[in-house]
Amino acid sequence: MKVLVVGATGAIGSAVAQALAGRGHEVIRAGRTRGDHQVDITNDASVEALYAAVGRVDAIVSTAGGLFFGPLSEMTSANFNVGLQDKLLGQVRLALLGQHVLRDGGSITLTTGVAADDPVRGGGNAAAVNAGVEGFVKGAAVELARGLRINAVSPTLLTESMEAYGALFPGVETVSAARVALAYVRSVEGPLTGRVFRVWQ
Repeated sequence: MKVLVVGATGAIGSAVAQALAGRGHEVIRAGRTRGDHQVDITNDASVEALYAAVGRVDAIVSTAGGLFFGPLSEMTSANFNVGLQDKLLGQVRLALLGQHVLRDGGSITLTTGVAADDPVRGGGNAAAVNAGVEGFVKGAAVELARGLRINAVSPTLLTESMEAYGALFPGVETVSAARVALAYVRSVEGPLTGRVFRVWQ
């Protein structure tokens, strides 16, 4: 399969790209500033240019998208909009435009996160955005044509990200990026659609 991984230079994305390449897939890596191609998922023209450059693919995987973390008492609508425009609408944009470059029977895999089900202090934006991505996946799955599939992966805190984000997730058991990557392999290679694969422990 020819697989496009957006966000391929991050902790999860690099593990996913490595896992897929190790299984014999042709992996194209895209990122905001690094990778085989650069893309800004908050911009239609940038995403369209990426798809034009890459051509037809069998699968699109997104591990991209920024969020805002901060106390609710200090949060502004502009803060909240960060996650809406980036992780939510950015990934929706990848899917909406991406469906047209997928070969028949292809798949889209987006990324959510544990905060959708298990919120943390300062994570109001993350909870809403991740839940929104999951809702989109479930709704889109019933409409995609040509045998296309769409799923999401919801990881908990990565072991590799413990130093940066551990204080936000007290007592949470972490998982390795390599283990999380297996859920993306399942989504890309398996038959399921409209699912959220949770990797929480």
